[in-house]
Parts: sequence; C-alpha cells; structure tokens
Amino acid sequence: MLNVIDLSRADLNLLVLFEAVLEEGHVGRAADRLNLTASAVSHGLGRLRRLLNDPLFLRTPKGVVPTARATELAAPIADILARVRSVMATAAPFDPATAMRRFAIGAPDGVSAVILRPLLAELSRIAPRIDVGVRQILPSPARVWQSAIVDLEAHAIDIAIIPSDDIPPRFEKRCIYEEDFVIAMRLGHPFARDPTLERYCDMQHLVVSHSGDPYGFVDEQLAKQGRARRIALTVPNFMVALAVIAETDLV
Repeated sequence: MLNVIDLSRADLNLLVLFEAVLEEGHVGRAADRLNLTASAVSHGLGRLRRLLNDPLFLRTPKGVVPTARATELAAPIADILARVRSVMATAAPFDPATAMRRFAIGAPDGVSAVILRPLLAELSRIAPRIDVGVRQILPSPARVWQSAIVDLEAHAIDIAIIPSDDIPPRFEKRCIYEEDFVIAMRLGHPFARDPTLERYCDMQHLVVSHSGDPYGFVDEQLAKQGRARRIALTVPNFMVALAVIAETDLV
C-alpha cells in the first residue's frame, strides 16, 4: 500500500498509462494511443515502478508483458479509473457565462500586445467572471520554445501562444493569427524614402534580443549574401524597442 508521502507524489495519469501499456502490450502503441512519445511513456513507467516497487512490465521481442504484480494490480486499477471516469462524467459542463476561473497564458511580449485587447473584449462579453494571468515566455538561444512546452506539461500555464508549428501531438494546437516581419522606424525617417537593401545595411539597427545577443535570423540571411549590418542596440522586448525607435534614427 502506498504511504502518504508516496501519494503526495502520485499522478493519476500514471494509472492511465499503466492501463494503456497493459492493454496494448507495447510501449510504442500505448504512446500512440495516449498521444505521447515513447520516451514519455517509458519515463512514466519508471515513476510508477518506483512508486509500486515492482518492474511491472518486462520487455520481450514483441513488446512487453506484465509481471505477476502488474497482473494483480490490473483489476484494482481498472476499478479506480472506472470510478474516476464516472465522477468526472457527472461534472457540470463548463459555462463561460457563469464560470469563475483564472487561466494562465504564456506568450512573448509581442504576442501579448496583439492578443490581449481583443481577448479582454471577448471575455467581458461572454465570460465576465474569468480572470487571466499572462506570463512572458522566451525562446531558447536556438530560437525554439521548449520552455513553453515544459510549462504546459507542469500546468504552470494553460495556453501557450508561440510562433511555432513544432508542437508535440499530445497538445491541442490552433492557428490564432499570422504575422509578417517588418522594418520599423520613426515617422519621417529618411530610410523610408529609399528603402534599398544597401541602405538598410548602412543603417544603425535595434534588435529585440532577451539574451542581448546582437545576431539573429536576419543576420544569417544577410551573411548568405555576403552582407552585414551594425546592431547598435539590443533591448529585451518589443515594447521598449518601439519606444526607442520613435525617438531615434535606429531601425
């Protein structure tokens, strides 16, 4: 029997994972059924093995077979999951008009600036008692958004709004909007009258970089053409960038 400390570390999803592996007899097929990666299933089984102090499943050339302990646990776990599913089925459906909840949204600051106004307007119309917390998320140095995936996994955020198509299949994904990159400068900037690539490279540039690294994908494309630009300033977010370029000749 699990003790109190073990229960505090237990995760109901591990029982769902146990059920899938038992029924499929194969880690890969169980992963497909649960919309998880095979490594995620293996990691979950490792946690469950430590909690139950048993190997649970033994590898064979054709998949996995349950241990005696796993076979013994199959019926009690099936009963637990059936009871939980029965309880969840009686829950009242989510009604945005009356719901009182707080949702956490993770997004880069540029995205937040775009989506917050229409989101708040829509919430005031259809879900006036819903609260929202916005958490800034940042890409890694390689410009991937793994931190957002980690936060979703940990339930630190409910929704991640990120410029990426590389989303694991276990998550629901939708295209919210599309955007283009543009050159921004102050009103009346002389570059706007003759915006050639040569003059672009001659300008002093401002780049948004949370790490302060003065090199981005634009510089990669310029380098392929044997060109370069001077990045005179980096700032950590787009709101600061817009304020600075409005008062300077930086582009």
